[in-house]
Amino acid sequence: MQPSPQPSELERDYSMHPAQSSITRRAALTAGAGLLAAPVLAQPVCDLGLPGHVEGPHVWRDYDQDELDAAYNQEFYQPHTEAVNSRLSALSFDLRVRRGYPERVAYGEGADEAMDIYKAPQAGGPVFVFLHGGIWLYLDASLAGFAAEMFLDRGAHFIALDFSPVNELGGDLGRMADQVQRGIAWVARNAATFGGDPSRIFIGGHSSGGHLAGVAMTTDWREFGLPSDAVKGGLLMSGIYDLEPVRLSWRKAYIAFTDAMVDAMSPQRHLDRINAPVVVSHGTLETPEFQRQAQDFANALKAAGKPVQLVVGRDYFHQDMWETLGNPYGPNGRAALALMGL
Repeated sequence: MQPSPQPSELERDYSMHPAQSSITRRAALTAGAGLLAAPVLAQPVCDLGLPGHVEGPHVWRDYDQDELDAAYNQEFYQPHTEAVNSRLSALSFDLRVRRGYPERVAYGEGADEAMDIYKAPQAGGPVFVFLHGGIWLYLDASLAGFAAEMFLDRGAHFIALDFSPVNELGGDLGRMADQVQRGIAWVARNAATFGGDPSRIFIGGHSSGGHLAGVAMTTDWREFGLPSDAVKGGLLMSGIYDLEPVRLSWRKAYIAFTDAMVDAMSPQRHLDRINAPVVVSHGTLETPEFQRQAQDFANALKAAGKPVQLVVGRDYFHQDMWETLGNPYGPNGRAALALMGL
């Protein structure tokens, strides 16, 4: 069996490419078997999921515990995560050597409450605030510098935000989201001081950073003394938008899930608070749950009458989708520039 047909274009307007909410874990694993049987040059080789797994009792939908754990662990679906991270680290260092180191600015008193500001050559441009991923535990702003050059070359400022790992916050994603919100609010208040246009603040995040960006899109910025439309748009890349299945997965070992946290930190449950355009993206070689989360969120936004676009990157793994943020012809780079009108 061959993988299900995918869109022939990496980016399409949502109205032309509806999210396919019918994707299931079994369909994705069946497609994965097709990938393994295909000629080596036709598709990337990847052992998807849990081949040969003996299914146990279901713990969520049609997943048993091992399957659910694998669906929220990219290591089961992307065999080269560390290679990609190493490449992005090298590219980020190269960018700093060639274009200059970013300005490091604190937005709070905590050791991790700071940001890297990559300034565009001219003042007055829009600002893109990026939230890194790393399962809410790892990575930092320095690794995101590789993407800055694409924005700088088009007159936009690029900011990579740092925040504490969740295990240093008592396992509370709400405290992490608070850091992110305060960081974005600092940018909105102070954009003019580094040459940014405070009326054109955009945000984006990948993986767990995509989740945090989704939470930020539901924020009432008036609580921070800002206009309700302080953020003009969000690019949510390969993220998680409803935490219910996540709390049942292996990630409960380091996140102190409660009913209140799951509700507050699930953007899909607060669509009424979103008042700016949203782009949701995922790759077709990501885990079936990450694909479903993106598609379900895009469907929910459309049903709620919100401006939304779904971007599907064909034959992209999870970390590969992040790498495309620095490529103006890649799915996320193209989407970011379109969102910002660049």
